[in-house]
Amino acid sequence: MTPQLDLSDIETATLGHFLETGFMAPSLQGLLPGRRVFGPALTVRIQGDDGAMLTDALSAAKPGQVIVIDRCGDLRHACWGAVTTAAAKARGVVGAVIDGFVTDRSAIEHEDFPVWCRGRSPITTKPRRLGGDFNVTVGCGGVSVRPGDMILADENGVVVLDKKQTANHAARARKMQEDEVGILERLRAGETLADITRGAKQPS
Repeated sequence: MTPQLDLSDIETATLGHFLETGFMAPSLQGLLPGRRVFGPALTVRIQGDDGAMLTDALSAAKPGQVIVIDRCGDLRHACWGAVTTAAAKARGVVGAVIDGFVTDRSAIEHEDFPVWCRGRSPITTKPRRLGGDFNVTVGCGGVSVRPGDMILADENGVVVLDKKQTANHAARARKMQEDEVGILERLRAGETLADITRGAKQPS
């Protein structure tokens, strides 16, 4: 198995300087402040109040994965809470990205489990076994996500990267972040932003 690329020092906002696609809707925000997770996507599609397929997906999850849940437009039911958080942690899942709502926020915080979602709801899904799927291409936050795509989520949002392009994107972002350190030092030393950027190539 190929070792997973380390993205622990890469910011989604840096990628946003040169990428236009792959970014989920900004309304998907992290419940826990200051967290960054990355890993291959375990994709799940569940509809309405039927959460049965999430149970199957969590039971098949592998360590290091980020679970990505397509709620098919449901804006009423919470599919994630205390029990799913415990199940995910037990399987080594590093985070969850949900195009919908969660419940049991205090339990999620207590477990220190990073979740990105649209908000909270007290109305939960049920194990109805009416449909859904996992390990298929899904839509989350306006972005198509394939099983195994690299997910990077932090305080600024969530981005989906083609695993074949991730290393190149990470190297470019890392160089930009290193350059930014020098820019900040020059600003603190008294130079203006106009002085620094005049004649400099702007991020594409």
